[in-house]
Formats: sequence, structure tokens, C-alpha cells
Amino acid sequence: MEPDLTLLRQLIEGSPAIRAMPTRGVPEPALRAAETIVGTLPGSYRWWLSTYGTGTLHGSEIATIPPADHADSHDSLTAPGRLRGDRLYFYDEPDGGDSYAFALDRPTKHEYAVVRRDHLTGEEDEIADTFAGFLTVRTALANGLRDGPNPTVARLWRTTPGVLLPNGVHIYGPDTIAERNTTYEVREYAPHWVLIGDDSGGSGFFMRHHGKDRTSVYQLDLGALDPDPTTSGTWVTDDLLDWLGS
Repeated sequence: MEPDLTLLRQLIEGSPAIRAMPTRGVPEPALRAAETIVGTLPGSYRWWLSTYGTGTLHGSEIATIPPADHADSHDSLTAPGRLRGDRLYFYDEPDGGDSYAFALDRPTKHEYAVVRRDHLTGEEDEIADTFAGFLTVRTALANGLRDGPNPTVARLWRTTPGVLLPNGVHIYGPDTIAERNTTYEVREYAPHWVLIGDDSGGSGFFMRHHGKDRTSVYQLDLGALDPDPTTSGTWVTDDLLDWLGS
């Protein structure tokens, strides 16, 4: 699944953890010049650079492409040490924390997986499938949502900050899911469930927080919430990502 750039912009401009200026985009010639040095840039990261150019996450700079006379500056993507074998490092946590890189040996269509390198042990773990997913996962953590309300949504957020389809189906990202669940008082009326999205027509999509079945999605009128959507709602799918893709 490709990252939803409309929702990514919404997440970036609404997240207190991210700071970016939409008037400082990197021009296309500079992007192409950088790609001659570090290789093809991941699609959603390329979009970030062309849209915002520079920005920070938790106060620490995300690597950018500065003017040619500053190509070796510490925040430059083409500076020495950024590209190490098949890892392209683009972000370091504040105060000497962990480092994050694109795994160039793990392509996913127009993207690369994002790995975290532990600053103490040097061990790696994969945390996202795309740069968009990296920002989404970090926003979820900053918002107290851990990696997501259940494993299925967490897997979606590793790629994209939600999905907005032409037919009105909207699956929420970490910047909106808590507010929507509060608005519809889901915790009060369906305490074991989470509202993961809506159809833009008055119905919501629900999944379980806990239990054996955390893959099934049920559709239910948002004005008639029930403690058990399995009896009052309509079963939609047990493979959310496949359903969205098709």
C-alpha cells in the first residue's frame, strides 16, 4: 500500500512532535543531484524534501539537502557518514539517542524500510515500511498510542498515517483516532472496541482492542453504538489491508 500523502501532510502539520515549513521545499534539480550520490530516494521522503525541505522531529533535525555550498553540513543527507553500505542514515534522536536509516536492501515498491540502530548495542530492528510510516509510528508514540490500538492498525501505520479512499472510507491515523473515539464516546458504549475509521456517511468501522479476534472489522451506525458490534453491526473483513487495497 502506498502512503497517503494528503493524510501525511495533515499528520505533519498537526503533530506537536514535528516541525516543518511548507515554504522551504528542495528544488527538483537538487533532489536529482543528491540521488546521484546516495541513490534513488524513497518516495514519501522525497515528497517531504520537495514539500518542506527541512524539519525536526522531537527537536532533532531530519536530514535534508542544503544548497551545494553547504553539502557537508551536519544535517545534509549527502554528508560523509550518512551512507554506510546499504544504510542511509537520515535521523538521530536527541542527546545521542538511537539512529534511523533507510535500509536500501529492503525496498518496498517506491520506498525503503526504516531501521533503528541502538546507540548502545549497535543492534538493528525494523520499525516502519516507509518514511511516512516512520513519522506515523513516532507520532503514535508521542500521542501515547504505543504502536497502535491493535496489531492490524499498527501494521497499517508502519506504511501510512491512515487511508482516505475516493468512496469516502477513512481509516484514521494516530493524529485523529483518539479524538474520534472520544467524540463518539466509544470507550463508554463499546469499551472493548476501537473506532478505526468511518465511511463519511454516518457509519464507523470497529475492531477489538483485545481478545482472540483482533483482525475482524465491523461496520456500525455511529448513532447506535452497542457493546458488541458483532451482533449489532455488519462484518466487513478480517484482512483490513487487503480490503483497503481492493
